[in-house]
Amino acid sequence: MFEKGTKMYSIRKFKCPHCQEGDFFVSNVYDLRHVGDVHESCEKCDASFTKEPGFYFGALYVAYGIGVVLILTLWAAISLLFDNVSTGVLIAVIVLSIVVLTPYLFSLSKIIWANIFIPYDSKALELKEKGAH
Repeated sequence: MFEKGTKMYSIRKFKCPHCQEGDFFVSNVYDLRHVGDVHESCEKCDASFTKEPGFYFGALYVAYGIGVVLILTLWAAISLLFDNVSTGVLIAVIVLSIVVLTPYLFSLSKIIWANIFIPYDSKALELKEKGAH
């Protein structure tokens, strides 16, 4: 499920969706100066990461979904694992988790969005080397 050639590999490793070799992001997801900055194209296969202006606005829907799942999961886990947790503590833990994870979730939503629209091609690197790509 996480082997090279699957969408999950590209998402987990933050690699180019097309060849799964090149880096998708300019820097580490917690480099706050460049959080979410995507290369124009893959350094390995030259695949464009920007299909059109505003392409990554759709990633906001993915981020929203991930955020909702995270909040519900944290709320359920804390409520089930700890008895008599006050609402204030529950909210504080959820807010702190969201703040700490925001750069990662932002980047994760972009790579998921790109993987929806950029297909994997196992021969992408070969085509570039031959000059056909």
